[in-house]
Amino acid sequence: MPRRWSPLFCANNRSHTVATPFVFTFVGADQPGLVEKLSQTVADHGGNWLESRMSELAGQFAGIVKVEIAQNKAAGLRTALLALSAQQLSVLVADQQAEEATGNGRSLRLSIVGNDRPGIVREVSHALAERHISVRDMDTSVTSAPMSGEPLFEAVAHIQVPHALDLSELNTQLDRIADALTLTIDLEESLR
Repeated sequence: MPRRWSPLFCANNRSHTVATPFVFTFVGADQPGLVEKLSQTVADHGGNWLESRMSELAGQFAGIVKVEIAQNKAAGLRTALLALSAQQLSVLVADQQAEEATGNGRSLRLSIVGNDRPGIVREVSHALAERHISVRDMDTSVTSAPMSGEPLFEAVAHIQVPHALDLSELNTQLDRIADALTLTIDLEESLR
């Protein structure tokens, strides 16, 4: 006999409870089982792991995680995550807020390449903040330049630009920064 959908249950066999987004960050010494420990804690409290960004840097493993959880279970998950500090894992739980709409502007991709030097991120992020541009995600790295072996800074950011912003003025300011710091800065429509 075929299974039929029951109005008492929704997807994933969860009852109709109000789910809320729940975001936390973590950092700890890189070791096997760290992600499993976090995911088990989320699962033990009925949470659903939705999105995450994680990376190892200088022997530390850090990340940001978004889960969905029933409102009546959120406090228990918060307590359990914060208790992981006893296991040398720092966790910070964000205050609960309504999710912000992501359609409040144009999505653009910003890429930066040039010889590494102090101040690149500061100068570019200052120009963006002055224009009320939100950085949605950003990856940076320093590698060796192919020919010279000199340190090469590379960054890719996805930004949210207000519809009313004059893009030619933004490009002019980014060109000034590129000239002053000997960089290549490209701004283009994002496919995200």
